[in-house]
Amino acid sequence: MRLTVYSDYSLRLLMYAALRPGELVTIQQVADAYGISRNHLMKVAFELGRHGFLETVRGRGGGVRLARPAERIGLGDVVRRTEEDFDMVECFAADTDRCAVSGACRLKGALARALGAYLAVLDEYTLADLTRRNTPLARLLQPA
Repeated sequence: MRLTVYSDYSLRLLMYAALRPGELVTIQQVADAYGISRNHLMKVAFELGRHGFLETVRGRGGGVRLARPAERIGLGDVVRRTEEDFDMVECFAADTDRCAVSGACRLKGALARALGAYLAVLDEYTLADLTRRNTPLARLLQPA
């Protein structure tokens, strides 16, 4: 399973904000810290706000901050909200399944179990688990 860039940027933005609890951070700060696209992060921030992970403050002096404590933001929840498609193979989606062996194939079941295990592991972690007492990460993400 590979995460999309969208999910990767979502997790990075949330981690950056988690290192600065209660503080407003700008999209430009985050883009500069990671060396990634500001425009792409704008879309990510908007969606994270819609899903209740970030609070967005518009206008001069605006920015984003976590909408709830990092301990209450599960990684599995973030990934489920930011990934568009968990159909690992064609037969996962009944409406597009054209596989000649779908009726007898056991691969779908094995892959479904693997996907469930993947998400279950992510469900064991919160944003706080990634950022709490992580001095090396905090140093790397300090504004220049």
